[in-house]
Amino acid sequence: MCGIVGIVSQDPVNQQIYDSLLLLQHRGQDSTGIATADGTRLHTVKKQGQVREAYRTRDMRDLLGNIGLGHVRYATRGNAQTVTEAQPFYVNAPYGIILVHNGNLVNTRELTAQMSGADHRHLNTNSDTELLLNVLANELWHRTKDTDLTAEIVFDTVAKLHQRVAGSYAAITLIAGYGMLAFRDPNGIRPLVLGHRLSEAGCDEWIIASESLVLESGGYRLVRDIAPGEAVFITSDGQLRSQLCSPDAVPYIPCAFEYVYLARPDSIVNGISVYEARLRLGNMLAEEIKKQLDTSEIDVVMPIPDSSRPSAMQVAANLQLSYREGFYKNRYVGRTFIMPGQKERKRSVRQKLNALSSEFADKTVLIVDDSIVRGTTSKEIVEMARTAGAKKVIFASAAPPVMYPHVYGINMPTQNELIAHNRSAAEVAEAIGADQVVYQTVKGMNTAILAGQQEITQLEQSCFTGEYIAGNVSDEYLSWVATNQES
Repeated sequence: MCGIVGIVSQDPVNQQIYDSLLLLQHRGQDSTGIATADGTRLHTVKKQGQVREAYRTRDMRDLLGNIGLGHVRYATRGNAQTVTEAQPFYVNAPYGIILVHNGNLVNTRELTAQMSGADHRHLNTNSDTELLLNVLANELWHRTKDTDLTAEIVFDTVAKLHQRVAGSYAAITLIAGYGMLAFRDPNGIRPLVLGHRLSEAGCDEWIIASESLVLESGGYRLVRDIAPGEAVFITSDGQLRSQLCSPDAVPYIPCAFEYVYLARPDSIVNGISVYEARLRLGNMLAEEIKKQLDTSEIDVVMPIPDSSRPSAMQVAANLQLSYREGFYKNRYVGRTFIMPGQKERKRSVRQKLNALSSEFADKTVLIVDDSIVRGTTSKEIVEMARTAGAKKVIFASAAPPVMYPHVYGINMPTQNELIAHNRSAAEVAEAIGADQVVYQTVKGMNTAILAGQQEITQLEQSCFTGEYIAGNVSDEYLSWVATNQES
């Protein structure tokens, strides 16, 4: 999971991109980068850390031009500790291309061999984003050796890229002197939306981003989602063309975790309101709690701020129980789940949350969280509740048990780190120190997220079911990922 944005404007875009990345900060905290195009000249600044602390006035002065893109990184491949693997990535031929990418490729071994062999291209990192960029550049080079660049050539290039690349990818690129290209994998796993506004002079301005809240904040109108397998090409003067570039494109199969945790609640992702999806997840979770518990014994329902708050409110309403805010969040600590390294996640839980003792004393507390992944955060939260005086702690997850690795852009590379793998709910409860654990069902999650949908009938939910929809995700591949990728 990362956050990406691209803007084609009539005015300098450096501040617009910076402001957009602030709104996408929840999607990645490891590093950030901005690139702009001033005619045929490209400018790039990449930094480690979060957006507000990363950029200086001198950086913004260097980012000249009316077209640009930006990225916030949550490392799922490569090294999180080096700015070398921060995005965007650049190649100088053909034309000069800069690319940012959200997602994960699952055929990196094959592509790496092709790059060094048949394609004769050099890779300087272990990043699959660099691979994706070089595949694009190589295919574009073959099609433009004896001709000028056209939208038709761009779309043909993306079509070939879809044939070579497997996995999840939402990408935005700058092509020096020509404009901006954005494209999405044939399953539409990772989100990408298109927005439009008119400049003061009445000229077209465009934005492409991971989430719709970025568009609304910048005064853009949400036009639509970029479709699975589609490419959008916007010239430097604001002319837009689009084309479906994959014959294998299917109806949306978006990632369920976007609605469970990743996206901000004030975004609309693939036409689905994240906030309303989380309310419905709470409704379905309440039904499951009724089946498993005597709710008359529960005194209060409490959320783990912030992503579980809508679900917890609905649980309380449906069970006719008191809703209380017992945990308070330090907003200057990042999202624990996306911090690199188990030690860092554990240390940050108590920095991030503080328990209000008066809300816990002598009470049976039903704690609602968006999910239980590694159990690190959940265990610390249960301990905090007991220390604050809770008589009994029941832990409910608005998502089903996370039992399988996620290979499409979320950092869950191994089964052994997932607390629900090969454990029953009772065993998970024992492991995190709770009196009982209640999980959402897969069916309940699907019903909640897809309610009222006609175009979207299926979710990418491999971490819950073990069923992988893109690429040859075999047991051998999962074993290789577990060996070569740290969480």
